[in-house]
Amino acid sequence: MKPPRSGYWCECWTENLTTRQQPALLASFDASSASQADRWISIALRTISPALDANASDEAWEWLCEGRIETRQALLRAEPCTVPVTPAKTRIMWTIRPVLFLPLAHRQGTELPACANEFRPRPTD
Repeated sequence: MKPPRSGYWCECWTENLTTRQQPALLASFDASSASQADRWISIALRTISPALDANASDEAWEWLCEGRIETRQALLRAEPCTVPVTPAKTRIMWTIRPVLFLPLAHRQGTELPACANEFRPRPTD
């Protein structure tokens, strides 16, 4: 069996600050390195920054120009990181956490737990 591998679990959440509804998960990503993890956020911020209001765009570019280095250093120390941007009445928050990815059991040549045989796919309409 393969050993666990180190990596980073990345998520992007949004929260409507007016209605205070539960935050919504928009995207998640499994990165194998700190550079891959912060690059995911960098690409997203560069993509959306032209559509943000002036304050949020400034937040985005501040992280891109200065905060990204701090984020990378924290990730290399195995510390979780958060990158928030707040355009108008919405908060967008990217999170990165160091994790261990466990290998999946291969279905051929391995005896699976009894519960694996109890799974029945839902009928499609």
